[in-house]
Amino acid sequence: SDIESFRIALEFLQTHRKKKRALVVLSDMATGLPEQWVPMAAQLLRELEVDDFIGVGPVLMRHANQFPKNSQFFADTAALMQALSNIDWSHRVILLKGSRVFAFEQLLGKLERQHHQTVLRIDMNALADNLNAIRTQVPPNIRLMAVVKAFSYGAGSTEVAALLQFQKVDYLAVAYADEGVALRNAGIQLPIMVMNPEPDSLEAMIEHSLEPEIYSFRMLELFLQVLHRLNYTHTRYPIHLKLDTGMHRLGFEMDQLPTLAALLKAEQQLQVVSVFSHLAASDEARFRKETLLQIERFKLMSHQIAVGMGYRPLRHILNSAGIAAYPEAHFDMVRLGIGLHGTSAAHPRPVAALYTHISQIKWLRKGASLGYGFSFTATDDMKIATIAIGYADGFSRQFSNGKGEVFICGQRAKVVGKVCMDLTMVDVSHIDCQEGDEVEVFGKNIRVQELADKLDTIPYEVLTAISPRVKRIYLQE
Repeated sequence: SDIESFRIALEFLQTHRKKKRALVVLSDMATGLPEQWVPMAAQLLRELEVDDFIGVGPVLMRHANQFPKNSQFFADTAALMQALSNIDWSHRVILLKGSRVFAFEQLLGKLERQHHQTVLRIDMNALADNLNAIRTQVPPNIRLMAVVKAFSYGAGSTEVAALLQFQKVDYLAVAYADEGVALRNAGIQLPIMVMNPEPDSLEAMIEHSLEPEIYSFRMLELFLQVLHRLNYTHTRYPIHLKLDTGMHRLGFEMDQLPTLAALLKAEQQLQVVSVFSHLAASDEARFRKETLLQIERFKLMSHQIAVGMGYRPLRHILNSAGIAAYPEAHFDMVRLGIGLHGTSAAHPRPVAALYTHISQIKWLRKGASLGYGFSFTATDDMKIATIAIGYADGFSRQFSNGKGEVFICGQRAKVVGKVCMDLTMVDVSHIDCQEGDEVEVFGKNIRVQELADKLDTIPYEVLTAISPRVKRIYLQE
C-alpha cells in the first residue's frame, strides 16, 4: 500500500464507475514516509474527482482537515464495520484500498453479504494473465479479437471489455447489437463486430459505430438499404464477411462468391474489414482431418473474395481451442473467447469463482424426508446446511440428490433433496461449520469443468447460466 499503487487503483476505479458516484475507503499507508503521503493521497482524490471518502487509521484521522468536509474517518476497521449501517453504500462504485494490517477483506465480506449472499468473484489478474499467455502462442503481428458476448461468458461485458481495452486487444466481438450499444455507452472505443445483426438493430449499429457480420445476400441488402436511408456518406462503412466452410450454420457458400465479390467491388459505401469462418470441432483431435479441410476451404474462399474485390481484408478462423492446435491457420487475426476465462488445461487460470453462504443448519432425524417431493430420506441422523443459491441463480436442478457438490470449510458436501429456486440443501454431517460460513460452488477446489462434466455439457453453459441477480465482484491486485 503506497501512493503509486493508490494512484493505479484510482485509475482502475475510473474505468468502472460508469457515471456512478465513486466511494473510496483508504487505510493508513505503511510507506516508510511517516505522514508525507497524506497530502499526496488527498490531491489524487481531488484530481480524479472522487465523490465520497472514508479514511481508516490514526494518521488519516489526524489529517482529516486535508480532505473534503463530507469525508468520514474511523480509528480502525472494526470501528468502520460497526458503522456500516449508517453509511450509504448504494449506487456507488466502491474502491477498498488498505494495508494488510487493516484486514479490509473482512470489510469486503461484510459488504458482499449486505444484499444477496451469492456472489461471482472475477479475478481480473487471471483474465489478463490468460490473455498474455495466449499472446505468447501467436506471432506479434497477429491481431487479437476478444469475444465478449453473453455478458462476457457471465463475467460482465463492460468490466471485461474495459480490461481488454486497457490490455490493447485489437477488436471486440458481441452476439447482438444491444451488447455493443451497452459497451459504447460504457465508454468502450475499440472496434466491435456484431455477429448476429438483426434487421431492426441495423440503424442503432450505425449510430454507435458497430460493425456487422454479413452472412447472406439478404443481410447485405438490408444493411445497404439502411445506409442509403440514413444518407450515410462519411466513410466506407466497415463490415465483416462470414464464410461457410463446413459448419453449415451461417455464411456465404463457395458458389456465391463470384456474385458477392462483384457486388462488393461495385459498392462504394462498404469496406470489408475482415473475412472469417468458424471451426466446428477445433477442440476435438478426432476431427482433425475435417478441421484441416475447413481451413483449406477458407484459404481458397478468402483468396477468391480478395481477388474479386481488388483488395485483401483481414482473415481469421481460429477460436481459443484452435490457436495452439493449428498454428498454421493464425492468418491475420485470432478470436479469443472461453480461453480468456481459464476453464481448460491450455488456459488454466480460472477467472470466475462462485460463492454463497450457509443460511441455516438443522438436524434431520433418521427416516425424515426433506425438500420438494420428499425426494430425499435420511438413512441416519444427519446435519443439513441450507445454502443461499438455487436454480434461479444458475445452480442447475440437475445437481439434485447427490449429483452436485459444494466446498465448505475444507471439505466437500453433497446436495441432498431437490435444488430449489433460491436455496439448496447439502449434507454437512462430517463438517465442522457454522451458519454464515462461506460456500464455494466453483473456484479453486471445484473447477467449472467438473460441473460441466456432471451436467454433460460444456463450461460455456455453466458460466453463462449464472443469473444477473448474482452480484459480480471484481478483484485486481
